[in-house]
Amino acid sequence: MHKLPMIAALIGSMYLTQSHAQENQHFTGTILDEQNNPLVGATITVLKTKNHTATDTHGHFVFSSLPDGTYDIQIKAIGFKTIKQKIHVDAAHPPLLIHMPSVAESLQTVEIYGRKEKSYRNTQSFIGSKTETKLRDLPQSVSYATKELISDQGVMRVGEIVKNFSGVNQFTFYDDITIRGFRINGGSNTQLVNGLRTTTGFWKQPLANYLERVEVLKGPSSALFGNASPGGVVNRVTKKPLEEARKSLQFSVGSFNNLRALADFTGPMTSDKTLLYRLNIGYENAQNFRDLQFDKNLVLAPSFSFIPSDKTRINFDMVYNDSRSRLDRGQSIFANGDLYSTPISQSMSTANDFLNEQTYMVTASLNHRFNEHLSFNASYMKTGYAEDLSEHRSANAYAVDGKGNNIENMVARQVFIRNRKRFVDNITAFFNYHVHTGRIVHKLVAGYDYAQEVLPVGGSQLTASGYRNKDNTGTIARFDPKKINDYLLDKNGNPIPNVSSFDLSNPLKSQQLQDGSKYFYASTLVAPTYYHLNALYLQDQVTLGPLQLLLGLRYENYKDIANYKTDQAENVHQDVLLPRFGAVFTVNPQINVYGTYVQGYNPQTASALANPNAGGPFDPLENDMTEFGLKTAWLDGKLQASAAVYHINQKNTLYPAPTDDNAELMEQIGKERSKGIEFDLQGQILPHWSVIASYAYNDAKITEGGNNEELNRQKPNAPQNTANIWTRYTLPGGKAKGLGIGVGANYVDKRNLSINQNQTIPSYSLLNAALYYTIGKVQLQANLNNITNKTHWVGGYDYIRLFPGAPRNFLFTLGYTF
Repeated sequence: MHKLPMIAALIGSMYLTQSHAQENQHFTGTILDEQNNPLVGATITVLKTKNHTATDTHGHFVFSSLPDGTYDIQIKAIGFKTIKQKIHVDAAHPPLLIHMPSVAESLQTVEIYGRKEKSYRNTQSFIGSKTETKLRDLPQSVSYATKELISDQGVMRVGEIVKNFSGVNQFTFYDDITIRGFRINGGSNTQLVNGLRTTTGFWKQPLANYLERVEVLKGPSSALFGNASPGGVVNRVTKKPLEEARKSLQFSVGSFNNLRALADFTGPMTSDKTLLYRLNIGYENAQNFRDLQFDKNLVLAPSFSFIPSDKTRINFDMVYNDSRSRLDRGQSIFANGDLYSTPISQSMSTANDFLNEQTYMVTASLNHRFNEHLSFNASYMKTGYAEDLSEHRSANAYAVDGKGNNIENMVARQVFIRNRKRFVDNITAFFNYHVHTGRIVHKLVAGYDYAQEVLPVGGSQLTASGYRNKDNTGTIARFDPKKINDYLLDKNGNPIPNVSSFDLSNPLKSQQLQDGSKYFYASTLVAPTYYHLNALYLQDQVTLGPLQLLLGLRYENYKDIANYKTDQAENVHQDVLLPRFGAVFTVNPQINVYGTYVQGYNPQTASALANPNAGGPFDPLENDMTEFGLKTAWLDGKLQASAAVYHINQKNTLYPAPTDDNAELMEQIGKERSKGIEFDLQGQILPHWSVIASYAYNDAKITEGGNNEELNRQKPNAPQNTANIWTRYTLPGGKAKGLGIGVGANYVDKRNLSINQNQTIPSYSLLNAALYYTIGKVQLQANLNNITNKTHWVGGYDYIRLFPGAPRNFLFTLGYTF
């Protein structure tokens, strides 16, 4: 019997040992790069378990309940070697500290990795070199806004986002901006999505809920992407799938009956994380401070990543946008030129006008790394756009009396009814080769691009305009008082227009439902067009100690089929060789200085202009830029600042030159020049204090050609001075923990409008603010914009087509993450 106590003691000992071995521990660690900077968003996975997490903004991570024992963990971060390491977990184990070595990742034009940082700062991009390059190592200026900034400011349009960028501002309400004094818009097929050429509708700016960030590469970028604006190129980077599960919902209500609902879901679809997904959904139903204007938008943006091995990644992305709205052609004022003679709310639309647009962008991309030196990348994007438009708009002139004089309060109107479609295809494929030759490091890119755009058969337009003939059986395009007997006249002896004029003194009658069956229409063809381009390019990023050189050369062959789909069809060829040179010198770990020279071009054929009535033929745009600057990083890389000085030359620019016979005629100006200086600041001053700020001085003038009034005048909608600041601070502790405040200001200098009219719009300063409160997984946000209710104009063509900015407005947002 004396053996029973011994057996009991042995069993108890085994039980205690097992209990101790199964005790859960709080295991923590920090992940740093080789310069001791924290790595944000690095993923740590405990292999053969379901435990995984990611580092925060300080590089810290924590597993709250790991049983005692020995485990294999895997640490991954974009741009760094994957680390696998054994760890021993027990109560006495100190926090883990890992330094991750950088590696030349497989680099791609299309960004297929999700960004895991959660701040106003972005440290790297693909836009400037077609390789994953730190922004401070790029010999060219880049401005950007991350999704965190976009969310904090409560904005949803690129035109609103660009107010944060130096040297960038709106031209109109549309998807239409200027960069360093040069215009770029969504209908020009020179904007980028994930580094691939695409097109959107010109009239409406799409929602930005599916974007990771918006970035602008300043200066000509033709050596990288083909024909583009000399001011810069806008790249919209879409959100990509992440390995960690994240889900969020947002609901917003605000001024002008604004209602918005957003959803963002991402994470693994399989336990081994070889299949990832992301789904962004956006819905908007909003009125406007402008009469009769509204926007109803539905955005669906699914994205999938298939990762069969650590050397191969395949992505599929789609963005679909269904937009229902009216086209706002701007505010008209009295013919006396008084900007305040009509309210900024007054639009020329009628109650039965509409604009329906559908856009889709589908992208498939492959990234394969053969070894640590060689990788291959290929991407294909298909864009489709459809427009269904019916509108009453100004005829870009005031109504006239029987003597041909302007009637001060009456704006001549016309009607457009139009259907058209556009399709763009984009293919890019290239190799990256990373090699050392002695002390010199080379990052070589060699590739091929193909792009085409088609406006298919079927596009057409009905136009009602002009004045009624004396028999009221048709119209005459222009009124000639010398031939007054040819026109139908009213009781006062004034010509009767085909479409009634808009009465600025009594707008309600002009804005009501109009009977379009009473108009005389002329049917015109939206001419089908087709062009394609083939390009070869070679680039080398050379590193020798503190010196980095970027040497690039692109050959592009552009082919347009003039009079496409007709018996007079003929091929129009243009060839161009585009060099690019840049150098970056690292003065110390905080400061890089750089210089660059680039050339650009842009065809101005019928396909490129998408305007058969523009005239021509026209010579292509030709431009070049010289830029010098410095880029700095402070506070352990958390705060970035840059400065740039630039000089851009361009010749053969087209500007409107309407005549009595052709209101869409263009003229080609000899030369123009833009020069200036820019400053940008982004990042964190403290862990809970973020800031973005910029200032730009831009001197943009026509220097040769045109008439004497046009020479040496500041170009249209190109303010000489712009500045902005936005900062957010969140209380890190105490009873008010989770409470934050954001404050911002924007300044835009006065601007000229049309080059051939002495019309200007005044400068303005706006003050905006926001309050935030986060409790657990819930965030409350209130944005108040234009606090002082400043009357201002964001752009315009002339005094008949002015684009006023919104008056004081608010937006309340409720967010939930889970």
